[in-house]
Amino acid sequence: QVQLVESGGGLVQPGGSLRLSCAASGFTFSTYTMRWYRQAPGKERELVANIISATGSTNYADSVKGRFTISRDNAKNRVYLQMNNLKPDDTAVYYCNALYYANNYWGKGTLVTVSS
Repeated sequence: QVQLVESGGGLVQPGGSLRLSCAASGFTFSTYTMRWYRQAPGKERELVANIISATGSTNYADSVKGRFTISRDNAKNRVYLQMNNLKPDDTAVYYCNALYYANNYWGKGTLVTVSS
């Protein structure tokens, strides 16, 4: 059974940091491209960052470049999103996604709220 379970969300003040974690099971994690998406209230879901399985190369949305870092640990079947210098506009539900050809899996999300 495929599972993606996000954790690490919460309430943080502007300028603060959080580290999201996604625990994966039920598929060959090391072969999948892993991605973090987010969806703010009233907005469409958007891609935040991804990390390619084969090369480990990463890509980021312009809005988070220089502040967020995606990483993965294939031995632990986990992907992480380190978020620094958080802004109120970063408030959203953050979702973990795993992609390999037609296989496209989602977690249930973790809420990040940036507010003073």
